[in-house]
Amino acid sequence: MNMEKSIRVGATNMPSVGLGLWKIERDKVANVVRQAIEIGYRHLDSAADYGNEIEVGHGIKQALEDGLCKREELWITSKLWNTFHSADHAEQACDKTLLDLGVDYLDLYLIHFPISLQYVPIETRYPPEWIFDPQAKEPEMIIAPVPLLETWRAMEALVAKGKVKQIGVCNYNSALMHDLMAYAKIKPAMLQIESHPYLSQERLLRVAADYAIAVTTFSPLGSLSYIALDMAREEESLLEQPVVIKAAARVKRSAAQVLLRWGVQRGTAIIPKTSRIERLSENLALFDFSLTAQEMDAISALNCNRRFNDPGLFCELAFGKFYPIYD
Repeated sequence: MNMEKSIRVGATNMPSVGLGLWKIERDKVANVVRQAIEIGYRHLDSAADYGNEIEVGHGIKQALEDGLCKREELWITSKLWNTFHSADHAEQACDKTLLDLGVDYLDLYLIHFPISLQYVPIETRYPPEWIFDPQAKEPEMIIAPVPLLETWRAMEALVAKGKVKQIGVCNYNSALMHDLMAYAKIKPAMLQIESHPYLSQERLLRVAADYAIAVTTFSPLGSLSYIALDMAREEESLLEQPVVIKAAARVKRSAAQVLLRWGVQRGTAIIPKTSRIERLSENLALFDFSLTAQEMDAISALNCNRRFNDPGLFCELAFGKFYPIYD
């Protein structure tokens, strides 16, 4: 049985189950973070764009003050937003995240998307989101011509200054990973991608493994986070798949736990999001059972390359800009 509760990230270990903080309401997230830490979470996955880092920081502060853990026992990830890609702006974005979270350093800082948008000053609007000027007569998403090489050099500078321990990327494809590895002086420690049984991403995982880069998968339960955003349909739920239900019955666990177990058993970290305390505990309880090779294969066979978080779709629908990053 695979009992590994952590994965190797660079020269350190990271808990393989983290709490994803996307879409957790600002008035709830501080309490959720504190309770998650009390339950046993030590891995928090945040981002400037989630718009709740100040409140996340309040939750971390309360947990530390209550003696639930020490700062060095937490793994805190955040992400550089698209409007701060230039060498002139990346550090101020990182500083803002550090200030909001109330910490002196990040364990991991990731480029959120390989998409560079026109800079918006922090004092003008924060988080800047996707539209350059929402008050404009015709609001639009404006691309800024910043090479990813420049952004990576700025990320490397943050490591040199001690503001972040390790750096990595999100939402990169295989070609971008090959290119990154050609110029990176500090190699990426992490690749964070959408992955679940409908989007298993086996080739991209193999590329990461070849480069000894750890992988974290977001949306490990598939469509659940996207139905309310009209980016997925109710009938696309992985929880209703017969092979998942069958495996859940055998191991006497929920369908969600089976899906999460599939994620950690294939060697990736996972960052399920929930604000329900009972779900927080359930999402951690993955290490006293395992799936058979046949069950793993049957769940993997559900792959149909269904991507829910696709800028090539949502940027055009929501922001009027056709800007695909996957083909």
